[in-house]
Amino acid sequence: MPYSRGSELSMVYDRARTSGYGFVASNITETNILTGLVRGAERVDSDLVVQVKRDTAAFAGNGDPVTGLDILATHVEKLGEDADVGVFLNVDHVPADDRAFLESCIASGGPSSLMVDASHEPFEENVSRTRDVVEMVRNREQDMLVEAELGMIKGLEGGVETTEAYYTDPEQAVEFVDRTGVDLLAISIGTEHGVSKGRDLELRPDIARDVGQALADHGLETPLVVHGSSGLSDSQVGDLLSTGVCKLNKNTRYQYEFARTACEFYREHESSILPPEGVDDDRQGFFGDAEWSPNKREFTPHRVCREVQDRIADVMAEVATLSGSAGESLYV
Repeated sequence: MPYSRGSELSMVYDRARTSGYGFVASNITETNILTGLVRGAERVDSDLVVQVKRDTAAFAGNGDPVTGLDILATHVEKLGEDADVGVFLNVDHVPADDRAFLESCIASGGPSSLMVDASHEPFEENVSRTRDVVEMVRNREQDMLVEAELGMIKGLEGGVETTEAYYTDPEQAVEFVDRTGVDLLAISIGTEHGVSKGRDLELRPDIARDVGQALADHGLETPLVVHGSSGLSDSQVGDLLSTGVCKLNKNTRYQYEFARTACEFYREHESSILPPEGVDDDRQGFFGDAEWSPNKREFTPHRVCREVQDRIADVMAEVATLSGSAGESLYV
């Protein structure tokens, strides 16, 4: 089906919010993760929101984030065209002061949505910078949603570490949405970026509920987002979704699953790749003078990448079922 844009994504979020389920928006740091995510989403009939950050785009573009975003967006678009569910792309955590990359994201028209991050700035500056991005998108008449963040979330994100956090104030959230016109609002309720253990977090689902109610009381039907959901227990995810949050961001889990799967595979097949004791490590001659030789069936990148794709597909099916998006695709 056609790769989906902002207007379709808005419909997906509205249905999730009114029906009481959510989406685990999944960051892709490598294309095999993307392939696995699409496969897993199709398996359980869940629409899929994938996310790319600036550092990932820069890596894909050999240091150039604009080139990298074009590469990854094209990859997402082509896989989305062949998928049986809706596939959407969000550009995640773009610093508000990175004007060049922001303008490139918007001008490309590729992403379904864009998350502009000025949450570390004072409130008025956050409002000003966020509103500026919203106006840029609308002035160009791009079919693209804008997400912004109010509140500070601890942890490492995009190479920047935040050591302090503060919870989002409901009335301030109303003012922020009203003045900026953002389509989605990421709030701080005690989650953390990076590796965290849910039991160690001071989660405040009540804040999400209060923010959602305050917005509704002012006639604002703005979907809420929670960043940093890796490490949360099933019950904690359920608590958050019961408050009206319809988008939970997950990144670290997929990176770990990639590394863990590759590590286990190469441990199991070490004897097919590394020369045994007593055999010279003749990489240049490719062990032409030795009785032993590596097994191409095991060292070809496709072999381990297929394992990674399968594992990521399993994880995606699992988290979609947990979040309630399984079986809810608008396109099935």
